[in-house]
Amino acid sequence: MNVMESFSLKGKVALLTGGAGLYGRQLCRALCEAGATVYIASRNLEKLQAEAEKSGAAALQLDLDSDESIASVVDEIVKRSGRIDILVNNAVSRCACGEWAENMDCFDRSLHTNASSLFVLTKRVAEIMKKQRSGSIINIGSYMGLLGPDPTNYTGTEMFDFEKASPIYFYEKGGMSNFTRFAASVLGHWNIRVNCIAPGGYFNHQPEAFVRQYSANTMLGRLANDEDLKGLLVFLASDASAYITGTVIPADGGYTAK
Repeated sequence: MNVMESFSLKGKVALLTGGAGLYGRQLCRALCEAGATVYIASRNLEKLQAEAEKSGAAALQLDLDSDESIASVVDEIVKRSGRIDILVNNAVSRCACGEWAENMDCFDRSLHTNASSLFVLTKRVAEIMKKQRSGSIINIGSYMGLLGPDPTNYTGTEMFDFEKASPIYFYEKGGMSNFTRFAASVLGHWNIRVNCIAPGGYFNHQPEAFVRQYSANTMLGRLANDEDLKGLLVFLASDASAYITGTVIPADGGYTAK
């Protein structure tokens, strides 16, 4: 196969959870621009439909707290398109567990949405991919799953309270990294690849002090923008990465390499 053709997603069917958030919008556009038939899915169907109209994707309602909703979305995609070649686990719920002092019920609710649903949806889609004997699963993690928080990024801002901060997001994204390795190991027999992208800080009009200090901690001197994840996602989704699985790839301007 010509190397440039190996990056094409024409003829492939993709499910992207989320799709209307900061990362989701560019991930959706990347899959569509590379030629895939793309389904985006989350709770907020109205918001998804607005993004779907812009990108050419189809929007489906998905409640990640529900086994039945997960099964229904997967079944609907197979009914419409006959297969699923790409799963991008991007959706995340920022729960109300804003402090370490929260009770177990709060943490359990977050883990149910962000961890248990990851296992269930990945397993459900993998059963479809096993029949095809091919597939690419891409988890969207975070540099916060690889490192602890750096106090120097937040000096002069009120963005992060180190005395009260909750560990839950760091715990969930750290677990996603090793779940990627687990799933890659058990699904490789069916030629199903599983990889993880760990994005760094994303520019979203944060306080000037944070932008300056975080940028100085990267090698490229800036936060991520609306285009920075697109190429890596298409690479991992496509046949261009046919021999790559079980990896966690930081897309962070060199932040975690320092």
